[in-house]
Amino acid sequence: MLTIAMVSQKGGAGKSTLALNLAAEAVERGRRVLLIDLDPQGNVSAWGDRRGARPPDVSAESPANLDRALRQAELEGYELTVLDTAPHADQTALRAARAADLVLVPCRPATFDLEAIKATLDLCQIAKRRSRVVLNAAPIRSRVVEEARGAVTDQGGNVSPVVIRNRVAYQHCVIDGRTAAEFDPHGLAAQEIAALYDDMMTCLGADTVGSMA
Repeated sequence: MLTIAMVSQKGGAGKSTLALNLAAEAVERGRRVLLIDLDPQGNVSAWGDRRGARPPDVSAESPANLDRALRQAELEGYELTVLDTAPHADQTALRAARAADLVLVPCRPATFDLEAIKATLDLCQIAKRRSRVVLNAAPIRSRVVEEARGAVTDQGGNVSPVVIRNRVAYQHCVIDGRTAAEFDPHGLAAQEIAALYDDMMTCLGADTVGSMA
């Protein structure tokens, strides 16, 4: 079983939206997926409630119970777990990072977000886990993306080539428990999530389609 942790010490980075869309993309690729909500705010859990019985499975867990939850998930045959964490929760984020095979770090290409990302990158180093920065909610057309990429690289971050743009599909889909791909199957948001999933699995050395067994 592989585990992905979504971590950002900056609020509003878009962790929950990416977590649920990537988890659902993995389901579409034929994997059994558990999405674990470690954020007391419970955005992912609320989305799961609105989604009903449709996969991925969603579970709210306390950080103290994470290791046990992951062991149980593996026993139950899950192939991938995706962890959503709260901002400004160092111990929870560190626990999630240490449990993960890869940490994804969403970051908006904005000054305050770029200034705050060093704390998250340092946390990943403390956890001794690989991290991949995802530029998220980026303007559709702007040179700020390349500037942000350079700023993250200068701080030692490994930046994904896939950029997630600021598209309405990401906001509208969560209202009734859908994903960007379900909201607009042929839209650019769906294509971005598929590309980010491929990049994530490439980083893990895993196949993008089919069982990891």
